[in-house]
Amino acid sequence: MPTPNQAALDFLLNRRSRPAKTLTTPVPNRAELETILTAAARTPDHGKLEPWRFIVLEKPALNRLAALVDQRGNDLGIDPDKITKANAQFATADLVVAVISAPVDSPKVPQIEQVYSAGAVCLALVNAGLAAGWGANWLSGWASHDRAFVTEGLGLAEHEHVAGFIHLGTEKNAPPERPRPDLAAITTWVDA
Repeated sequence: MPTPNQAALDFLLNRRSRPAKTLTTPVPNRAELETILTAAARTPDHGKLEPWRFIVLEKPALNRLAALVDQRGNDLGIDPDKITKANAQFATADLVVAVISAPVDSPKVPQIEQVYSAGAVCLALVNAGLAAGWGANWLSGWASHDRAFVTEGLGLAEHEHVAGFIHLGTEKNAPPERPRPDLAAITTWVDA
């Protein structure tokens, strides 16, 4: 019979992302963030390829990205309300970690598995932030899929993509619980 880690299980059963717009200062310092990043980097990674990387975005970089959102949104003819919302994702943030999917050539590990690993890093980063006592939220949005934005704003190579922007900070107020999936509706049991 396995010995459960009840504290970890309770944390996972009750975890709740904190809306990015409710996060403020203080934010994790470098040493605290390195612990969170170390935990996130322990994500399953077939073949030990490390097909992802982190870009830590502090306030000056976030302000620069907010301005770039405005420019790119106008260039692309994005609805002004969507531009304002995307701008706020950066302009009102104090610390964001961009998780970058950076697949590598591998004869054994398909690219899709490497992309899944980058997504798992995003969740691990959110959970590590929450477990460390911070508020955390995983966002993306149209700018994260705009090649010009990620190339100019983040310096991504052509084969790289944003898996997520993970916002970290101190929550102003706890969010209400939200409805959770109906396990019976999303689970199939196969016994033969």
